[in-house]
Amino acid sequence: MISGPLAVRAVLFDLDGTLIDTVLDLHAAANAMLSDLGRPEIAVAAVRSYVGRGIPNLVKRVLAGSMLAADDPTPPPKAALDSFRHHYAIANGRHALLFPGVRDGLEAFQALGLPLGVITNKAEAFSLPLLEQVGLAPFFQVVVSGDVLPRAKPDPMPLVWASGRLGASPAEVLMIGDSVHDFHAGRSAGCHVFLVPYGYNEGRGVSDLACDAIVSTLAEAAQRVSHA
Repeated sequence: MISGPLAVRAVLFDLDGTLIDTVLDLHAAANAMLSDLGRPEIAVAAVRSYVGRGIPNLVKRVLAGSMLAADDPTPPPKAALDSFRHHYAIANGRHALLFPGVRDGLEAFQALGLPLGVITNKAEAFSLPLLEQVGLAPFFQVVVSGDVLPRAKPDPMPLVWASGRLGASPAEVLMIGDSVHDFHAGRSAGCHVFLVPYGYNEGRGVSDLACDAIVSTLAEAAQRVSHA
């Protein structure tokens, strides 16, 4: 854990679970998919625990009713995936909410003169409209969605690529996320890592991850950073 202000040249953020609470949108799409397949609905709490590895893995977990389904390399059935994407395109952003402190935090980072970016495993067809819908798109100079590069989080590739786009080396970049995947992606890329405790870490806490800091909000995160 750091003791004083962390000097960085850019900041990257996870999307779902860090900036925006999208569980109700995902829950609506999941249940509409299950209805299409003639299967019973699932609870919001289940969807909340399944989020974190992109839509294909979310669909696999919803269908199996198990976290472990994401460890199976077999893709989800095409009919199920197509159904989910159709319904999510309709639900995307309808019930999404910013987590407390997000807008204040982004404004504070901007006031420090730091370029900002988003690293998400959500497909670009959903991530960009979502950022527009909730009014956050103007904050970011780069958005790396899960289908933009050959590899997605927890691989470090998106973070390294985005760091370059923001004019910084990964060692000069802070990654802020809510999950073990954000932590591993950040550490593997050589970035500093802050974690928030309120997101979608597949039902687990983040206190056992050796990050630079656990911050209650993005506003608090901005208070612990300076421009290098």
